[in-house]
Amino acid sequence: LVAVYAISIWFGLAVLKWFLSAVVDAAIIAFAVIFQPEIRSALELVSRTNISLLGKKAKSADFTAIESSIEAVSRACQSFQSTRTGAIIVFEHKTRLGDIIKTGTVIDADTTTELLGNVFYPKTPLHDGAAIIRDGRLYAAGCILPLTQNNNLKKELGTRHRAAIGMSENSDAVVVVVSEETGIISVAMNGKLQRDFNVVTLRELLTRELLSDFADDDERSIIGRIKTIGGNKNDANK
Repeated sequence: LVAVYAISIWFGLAVLKWFLSAVVDAAIIAFAVIFQPEIRSALELVSRTNISLLGKKAKSADFTAIESSIEAVSRACQSFQSTRTGAIIVFEHKTRLGDIIKTGTVIDADTTTELLGNVFYPKTPLHDGAAIIRDGRLYAAGCILPLTQNNNLKKELGTRHRAAIGMSENSDAVVVVVSEETGIISVAMNGKLQRDFNVVTLRELLTRELLSDFADDDERSIIGRIKTIGGNKNDANK
């Protein structure tokens, strides 16, 4: 097409040039529509690369906030599990979730077990949506997540789990889900769902996935702090 277009310009073939221009315009639109998921993934990759090139965040402050949020979420999920309270909590990672946050209500508060309990209490307005944790803070609640298009999932997985998987397919977020029917705690990452967590194993996974980026020259002290977050293994039996 490019070669024929060049020939039409060279020989002054106006009709052929007009026809090829129309075809190219339509092809560009068709390309954007057909390859929208791939284009989105590429833009997200560029976004993550830019963030890493601009440098890491203020480590000490962010580490402490994320560490605290992991503990609060783990404890909240333990409570949700015992009371069969449905919940879906998204830890924003490198991919910013501005479009998702716009669908909910901005809170921007310290992440605490009590606040999460209030958000997901069945009779509150925000309990049906997802909570978004950004930089260790409970940034928004009542957010709507994209559902996965994977039709090979187990039928027992409801809307919350499909939304969690969909969110993890469209970003690098770590999504925690508590089933309202069974109380099972699950985690979605990279389009995959892991199930049957307890307070200890959930805390360990979140620590590994969310705090590993903070390792630096003082790596030993960071890793030492990460290990202490695991807490007492007896928590799993409470």
